[in-house]
Amino acid sequence: MHGGAKGSGAPSGKQNGAWRHGERTKEAMALMSKIAGLVREMRALAGKV
Repeated sequence: MHGGAKGSGAPSGKQNGAWRHGERTKEAMALMSKIAGLVREMRALAGKV
């Protein structure tokens, strides 16, 4: 079975060797998700005005 073991797959972060800019780090993705949620909220509130 491929990829079934715990810890299998590519290492995260700089250990991967393909680290370039940090645009897709877990922290950046969490921030983008939070911002998208806030934008959805603002649009919903603007639609009620």
